[in-house]
Amino acid sequence: MEPPAQRELFTGPGADIEDPGALLPAYLDWFRDTLRRKCEGLPQEALRAPVLPLGWSPLGLVQHLGWVERRWMRWGFAAEDVPPYPPGGEQAEWHVPEDLPVAEVWARFEREATAGRAQSAGLALHTPAKTGGRFPVGEEPPVLGRILFHLFQEYARHIGHLDVARELIDGETGE
Repeated sequence: MEPPAQRELFTGPGADIEDPGALLPAYLDWFRDTLRRKCEGLPQEALRAPVLPLGWSPLGLVQHLGWVERRWMRWGFAAEDVPPYPPGGEQAEWHVPEDLPVAEVWARFEREATAGRAQSAGLALHTPAKTGGRFPVGEEPPVLGRILFHLFQEYARHIGHLDVARELIDGETGE
C-alpha cells in the first residue's frame, strides 16, 4: 500500500509552504476560514442560542475571536488607540445582543481579521510590537511571531470548542 500524498497528510495551507513567516499567517487564514465553515448551515436561532452545557453560542464565539484579533493585533502589535474590550468587559464578548444582525457580527470579525493581516503583511516574525497599547512603553514588547503564535493557539483551541458545540447542536463533525 502506498503512503498518502503529502497533501492528504495535512489539513491547512498548501504543503508547499515551508517558510514559518508565511506558514503562520497562512494557518491563521485557514483557521478563520474553518470558523466560517463550521458555522455554515446553522440557522440564525442555532447561531445565537447558547449551547448547553457550554453556555455560549457559535455567534458569540465569532464575536469573541474578533475581539481577540483586535486585542492582539491592533491594540497589541500595532499599539492602536482602540478599545480592547467591549463595554461590559471580556464576558460581554461572548454575548451577542438580539438586535445585532448576524451579518454585522461577521462583518466586525472580518474587519478585525483584515486589519491584523494588514499589520503583519510583509514583516519578519522577529519584528517587535509597538509599545503604548497593550504593551507598556519602556518594557520589551513581544515579537510578531510570538503574537501570531498566540493567535494560532487561540483559534486552534476555539475551533475545537466549536466542534463540540456543533456536535451538540446538530451532530455535525469533521475537519
